[in-house]
Amino acid sequence: MTDVLAPPTRSRSQAMSPWPTVLRGATALAAAMGVGRFAYTPIMPLMHARAGMPESMGASLATANYIGYLAGALLGIAVPPLLRSAAALRTGLLVLAATLALMPLTHDGSAWWALRLVAGAASALVFMTATSSMLSQLAAHAEHMTGWAFGGVGAGIALSGLTVVAVQQAGSWQAAWLSCATLTLLMTAAAWGLVPRRTDIALPATAALAAERPRTHRWFLALLTSYTLEGTGYIIAGTFLVAAIQQGAPGRIGSGAWIVVGLAALPSCALWMRLARRFSRPALLMISLSLQAVGIALPALLTGSASALGAAVLFGATFMGVSTMALAIGTHLQIPRAVALLTAGYSLGQILGPVLAAPLLRHGYHQALLLGAALVLAAACAAAACCLRFPHHLAQRARTA
Repeated sequence: MTDVLAPPTRSRSQAMSPWPTVLRGATALAAAMGVGRFAYTPIMPLMHARAGMPESMGASLATANYIGYLAGALLGIAVPPLLRSAAALRTGLLVLAATLALMPLTHDGSAWWALRLVAGAASALVFMTATSSMLSQLAAHAEHMTGWAFGGVGAGIALSGLTVVAVQQAGSWQAAWLSCATLTLLMTAAAWGLVPRRTDIALPATAALAAERPRTHRWFLALLTSYTLEGTGYIIAGTFLVAAIQQGAPGRIGSGAWIVVGLAALPSCALWMRLARRFSRPALLMISLSLQAVGIALPALLTGSASALGAAVLFGATFMGVSTMALAIGTHLQIPRAVALLTAGYSLGQILGPVLAAPLLRHGYHQALLLGAALVLAAACAAAACCLRFPHHLAQRARTA
């Protein structure tokens, strides 16, 4: 009886170990992003060489995935309960695995386009649902826990890259897709127990609280602008960085660049979130974007193994850290459906990026990478605007109100 009558000293979310949520969230993001979205990057050259896929079709399939990702983000905005649905999360993971498994069963370009479109929508739905769940369930724990969960994207990139490298030595492009589908199913099983739920933070809907709490829309607008520009510049690098590195540094460095990106991304989110315990998140967002711009520009300005390795490390160490901090800032600002809105802006930028870069590709990859670096630098400037008088203690004030 003493346990029942004794006043609780810790909330349930604090008493429970965060690691099951971290591991399930990491595997969900690894499946959705690291494999479901990014496995196409190392598989695409195999399809060009062994499936006879024309270069134009390769770009078209990438665009289909970006359009599907935007559609999934818009669906999350239109139907908010989906982001709190375990059924939606699990269905998205299974649909994603199915689209990967179906890719090698046809040579029809229209079928490939439709499959990558559906895969993009499923990736966005899983990403938003898993992210919303993690941000709410890990809110009572150290912020670097969320960072380790987001590091699952880097792990997925590295695992899918290693899988494709291993398969292409003794197999075909079909085997690469089937191997990635199997990897996604294994990750789906590991993430199955991730159950989204509402955040524990309850905001009383009173006129007094509304008057007391500062309006956050101007900071969110700067954040949304920054994240949209990041999506535009980042996808230019994500599409052409490996190809540019292979031109400037052929051999093992070139072929392993994507694996290096994934390995650098794996611990990066935890590192950025640990830094966020001591420094301003908007300031760290600005710094990470500036470093990413340098990484994107390196292969366009310098050749050789050193610049190639530096570019892969800088890009991998920042692109998921940017997402982690941007989504955490949006959640902190308490804008309704912040994760879905930011994801929609990011995915819109990903559609615009290849369109803006296409006219520059006739001269090689250098001008396209410099454009991507300029856009990411512009995103850093928008993040700097978000730093001005940022309400760092907004969440704490809302809890105590």
